[in-house]
Amino acid sequence: MMLNRKNKGRTGRLGSMVAITAVAALALTACNSGSASSSDTSTPSAGGGDQKITFIPKQLNNPYTDVVLGGGKKGATEAGFASSQVVGPLEASASSQVSFINAETQAGTNVIAIAANDPDAVCTALGEARSAGAKIVAFDSDTKPDCRDIFISQVVAKDVALIQTKLISEQIGGSGEIAILSATANATNQNEWIKYMEEELASNPAYKDIKLVAKVYGDDNDTKSFQEAQGLMQAHPNLKGIISPTTVGIAATARYLSTSAYKGKVALTGLGLPNEMRPFVKDGTVKEFALWDPAQLGYVASFAGKALTDGKITGAEGDTFTAGELGERKVEKGGLVIVGPPTVFNAENIDKYNF
Repeated sequence: MMLNRKNKGRTGRLGSMVAITAVAALALTACNSGSASSSDTSTPSAGGGDQKITFIPKQLNNPYTDVVLGGGKKGATEAGFASSQVVGPLEASASSQVSFINAETQAGTNVIAIAANDPDAVCTALGEARSAGAKIVAFDSDTKPDCRDIFISQVVAKDVALIQTKLISEQIGGSGEIAILSATANATNQNEWIKYMEEELASNPAYKDIKLVAKVYGDDNDTKSFQEAQGLMQAHPNLKGIISPTTVGIAATARYLSTSAYKGKVALTGLGLPNEMRPFVKDGTVKEFALWDPAQLGYVASFAGKALTDGKITGAEGDTFTAGELGERKVEKGGLVIVGPPTVFNAENIDKYNF
């Protein structure tokens, strides 16, 4: 894995990645989106001509996103793009990415790599981009399949759900009330994971004594997620555990629990960044949580985009391409490419990771 050992160079690469600069093509769209920003990471390459790739994440200034985009920048350089850049909203909402897609279409960007806040809201704009010649790579959170060429997924969605369900069950002793604190209500990946969690809780006899009493949404906003965690405890005084399948949500919930009377009494698990969750694991607020290597998402997305724009693949089932140091990747049914399995973090291993 690219990030599963301490890597002091990561900080420098990510620091340059998030340097905010003005982009003229977006100047007129900022008013429409409410808040807009970009990070120009243009780098020369050999053999890339003038091909360029633009990443549009769910939102900027998100620690998880920063790691993904750091991998994307590295992959773009190695794949041979002439330039790469990041543009996107400062807050995640259903339609906040549309103006950025439109700007990239007008700019003639070769590859648009997007983590969709809403699978439907971006489709019309992506269709126009494809008609103009752009290749569309979805990563992390999918669009509707007919709106993109390929989707780079962290892991098999059901596996993500099952590991979180298993962890919360172990931590609450197999019985009691639990809640889910998710990101946005329309996030494709979150909703798919939650669907599988609900199915597993309903069908697996091992979980017959666990009751899901609430699903709330922090919109991948730290303050709102913190408030939603508070609200869960007030509304459900018998709550024994919380699953937060979002790095922003789990960190905000851990911060709340760590200074509350619920520390050590209410279990918390989900998907988190080791560097953010380390203090909460060390102080006993959180026992175990999971995640994959986020940088690999951006890294593989860059190579997939280059293979698409070079005509080496179309996104059809059975297509293969080489993703640099991660080796050959195969396109599965539905244009899906799986990056790698999740890792469970706890007090015994968390100091081995630096992202």
